[in-house]
Amino acid sequence: MKVVVKIGSSSLTTVTGDIDHRAVAKLCGEVAGLIKDGHQTVVVTSAAISAGLGPLGFSNSNRPKEADMLRAASAIGQIALMATYKGHLASNGLTAGQVLLAPTDLWYRSRYLKSRGTLYALLSRGVVPVINENDAVADDEIRFGDNDRLAALVAHLIDADCLVLLTDTAGVFTADPRRDANASLIEEIIEIDQHLEAVAGGPGTTAGRGGMASKLAAAKIAAWSGVETTIAQSDRPNVLVDAVAGVNGVGTVFRPHSQRLPARKLWIAFALPPSGRLIVDNGARAALEKHQRSLLAAGVITAEGTFSADDAVELVDEQGSVFAKGLTRWQRSEIDSHAGFNSHEFPDGLAEEVIHRDDLVILPS
Repeated sequence: MKVVVKIGSSSLTTVTGDIDHRAVAKLCGEVAGLIKDGHQTVVVTSAAISAGLGPLGFSNSNRPKEADMLRAASAIGQIALMATYKGHLASNGLTAGQVLLAPTDLWYRSRYLKSRGTLYALLSRGVVPVINENDAVADDEIRFGDNDRLAALVAHLIDADCLVLLTDTAGVFTADPRRDANASLIEEIIEIDQHLEAVAGGPGTTAGRGGMASKLAAAKIAAWSGVETTIAQSDRPNVLVDAVAGVNGVGTVFRPHSQRLPARKLWIAFALPPSGRLIVDNGARAALEKHQRSLLAAGVITAEGTFSADDAVELVDEQGSVFAKGLTRWQRSEIDSHAGFNSHEFPDGLAEEVIHRDDLVILPS
């Protein structure tokens, strides 16, 4: 079995932002247990930025806002973080392999295959890949956004069987346990709906970009990759072994879908933020959903937002429901000028399709 384990900044650092060696030692010991049981295991780790704030004169409580300073903190903290993993994995007889990924490593086919090949090579030799986003050179416009999402995409990349998201809470609750004493743990989730996403709320700490909302988004990505996801508390004894074994009560388990989306469409659907919306008529929706057609200008009613060619946009029907997402071949001004037109009415050089079917994803309901 292939297992991807993600652990967040707040679970790996002390209140002062320093790396918590006891937490890393516990994680590495449990990873060793998984490998001893025959499971190939990948770790997706946060905390590089947090670990690098101190040497720059900052802390999590006075975290800088400048992107360059955060990238600098990552460059410093990544060294300390990997040294910590290397030491604690070595004490368990394991070798760590650092892998820093950018979104384009999973977007473009050639880089996708090279990334997968590297991870497979490491796993085949018993090495533990320790993955982080390449924050030191990250493009603010093109990034994973949080390591929960990165972990889900890595799970898809290596055809993982199980994704475990370790956090500071025991899983997903019926309400925010910080505000509602009657909140109870939800042990199994078949489908992520809007109510559940509303309960999840936003980020829970200042140490990282994630939070329960990002974990639900990751679980949704994993579900459409055929990967089972468990959200569990990082300091729970034997949490990894129990999560992989399916022990009841270990956390919240999300069941996978039988249908899998291909990598490119998974990326379009869940990883790219939309820059705008296209409102289409009901005939266009039917053509897209039932006949897998491309979106033509004749079916577009109007547009919202500011976007250029190759940007991601949501597709909305006449009732206001978002039902698809894709990469537009037209910019906003071209939509405004030619929405509702037939192709023979276009000026020369304008693409026939507003969104080609290869760049279009019908969103899972």
